[in-house]
Amino acid sequence: MPANLPVAVRRPPDLTTDRARAVLDRARAVPAGHVAAYSDLDPAAPRFAGTVLSASTDHSVPWHRIVRADGALTQGERQAKLLAAEGVALTGDPQRVDVRLARWWSDVDPA
Repeated sequence: MPANLPVAVRRPPDLTTDRARAVLDRARAVPAGHVAAYSDLDPAAPRFAGTVLSASTDHSVPWHRIVRADGALTQGERQAKLLAAEGVALTGDPQRVDVRLARWWSDVDPA
């Protein structure tokens, strides 16, 4: 990379905004034994939801219960162990959640 090109630096999201707090609240609402997709936390911007979760240090947020819409795990074996401990069935290699069985649909309040 040429030395004269600017380097893009991402700032962490402001976790005090209403939108970020709503993402964290929706994540906290997902019960043990179930999962939700990033798009369930913020349908207009699932990547924003992921960015908020990755920036949060709040241990009350069950980050491991949030998966990709197809059930793929974003944090690999660490996430798989936490989900399995809650009784979420994992299949395949790489492991993923069968969202038809484990996705928590009814009470995720859309953004």
